[in-house]
Amino acid sequence: MNQRTPTGLPLDGAVALVTGAGRGLGRHFATQLLERGAARVYAAVRRPEQVAGLPGVVPLRLDVTDDDAVRAAADAARDVTLLVNNAGLLHANDLVTGDPATLHAELDTNLWGPLRTVRAFAPVLASNGGGAVLNVLSAQSWFGYPGGNGYHVAKAAAWAMTNGVRLELRAQGTLVTALHLGAVDTDMSAGYDGPKGDPADVVRAALDGVEAGAAEVLADDWTRHVKASLAHDPERLYDQIRAGIV
Repeated sequence: MNQRTPTGLPLDGAVALVTGAGRGLGRHFATQLLERGAARVYAAVRRPEQVAGLPGVVPLRLDVTDDDAVRAAADAARDVTLLVNNAGLLHANDLVTGDPATLHAELDTNLWGPLRTVRAFAPVLASNGGGAVLNVLSAQSWFGYPGGNGYHVAKAAAWAMTNGVRLELRAQGTLVTALHLGAVDTDMSAGYDGPKGDPADVVRAALDGVEAGAAEVLADDWTRHVKASLAHDPERLYDQIRAGIV
């Protein structure tokens, strides 16, 4: 196969599918894509009634943990040029003493879910000129925290998966962008007492990255700090977290 260099995807006229579009970041993705001129936005959710009040979107029933549902969605949305893997799951869970079923659920939603959709939609994107995939990850791709290590493992694996599929889909001209972010003001972080970013700002940065052809978008200062810390002794970052100075 001839190698093609993925480039930025213009969102004006794009056809997008957003998983987990019923609330939080997903809802902002659907709204902002329409504002940027997307020709169609499929709002993929487990319960289509979740997006009944979201004007301009096409509701699509989808559970990213269900192979048959993912294949059915790919068959129903053959015009997609942008896949936004936003659906996610966060439990307060540890690795050594936590509930194994909960750990499996986090991995199934946060790792296997986006990989399922990438595998199903890769031929769709190829047939529509290459297009783009945007995977919503986390600053916790790069650090653990007691009570949240199941999520950390799942997002770390999803980061590795994103890097892998970026290389594999390069030949068909598909851009693969990773979005990393800290806490934002959505239902998922309702129990977090620290500072939270504006989800609209995060989504805006992510979509700017897709249009620019970015491999990775670091949405906030905290995320940029965590990523930079990977070049140093990891205990430096954990000392800062424990001291509450970052």
